[in-house]
Amino acid sequence: MEIFAQRLRERAAQLGISNAEAARRCELDERRYGHYTSNRREPDLATLVRIAKSLGTTPNWLLGLQADGGKSTRQERLIERLLSAGRLMKDRDLDLVVTQAEAVARSYGSE
Repeated sequence: MEIFAQRLRERAAQLGISNAEAARRCELDERRYGHYTSNRREPDLATLVRIAKSLGTTPNWLLGLQADGGKSTRQERLIERLLSAGRLMKDRDLDLVVTQAEAVARSYGSE
């Protein structure tokens, strides 16, 4: 399915990551993931669900069954990237990032 391959590439671009990083996040071999992004192979259902979850989207969107929902703002895309990265972090690291983000946000309130 060309739409699936296209959406995989599009999602990696939205997240600001390479296909290699997307493969790592999905816990897939880079070569196998490359087959999906080049439309040479299609994943089984369990792999499709894992890919969608790992990339912070839905199987329906990856399969072209759900519209994008319109263009997002730069801020929305950055927040989406932050959420996607946060899902992969260990609790200790995520706690540190949240503390830093909260400190930055508070600094805007004092300006």
